[in-house]
Amino acid sequence: MAFGQGENPASSITPHLDSVDYPALREHLVEAAEDNGANVDIINVFKSLPREEYLSREEVMRDLAEAARRFANGGLRDDDGVDRDRRNIGRDLVERASDDTSRHP
Repeated sequence: MAFGQGENPASSITPHLDSVDYPALREHLVEAAEDNGANVDIINVFKSLPREEYLSREEVMRDLAEAARRFANGGLRDDDGVDRDRRNIGRDLVERASDDTSRHP
């Protein structure tokens, strides 16, 4: 799947996210992709997203990036050895960060 610039536009997910009004349910993401003529692989990616509802495009992109990272690692545990729930991607680092550190995951 292509996520950024320079890839084949037919295999890019991001144009399908631009046509959605947020907050959006996962099924609305699927419908938008279908309406935009996305191929079946892109539609299946949207169907497999872990959350039922997304408040912003950035939340969708975060889950897509995490899914790609886990797929590339063969489903291995995170670097610290913890097998985290996909629905809580990056929140540990942000919500438990001290005030003197960056809150970016």
